[in-house]
Amino acid sequence: MNMPVLALLILAVSCTVQAKLPAPTDEQKAAAAATKDKQAWTDKVAAYKLCMAQDRVVARYFATKGSGGKPTAALPACADPGPYVAQVAATKEVGVADSKPVPEAGKKK
Repeated sequence: MNMPVLALLILAVSCTVQAKLPAPTDEQKAAAAATKDKQAWTDKVAAYKLCMAQDRVVARYFATKGSGGKPTAALPACADPGPYVAQVAATKEVGVADSKPVPEAGKKK
């Protein structure tokens, strides 16, 4: 008898606790985009390190086995992703200097 009452109580509490989250702000969206970009670069670095490790294992295998030398299929080289470069998001605001032409810039003295 107590189990159905307890289940109904838990259901009622869980329904009232759920709330809608506010929409993310522009700063939060930019931070999420930066995190996503950094994670994509980290994934590329991990893939590069895995490729290098696989190359070392293959070279060691062919060095110790000595059967046939190198594989016949041409494999692509490991692509180094390079250092992380943060992507700069364009801002919506245009400064006063950017929005108005400078008439003195083209004049010769």
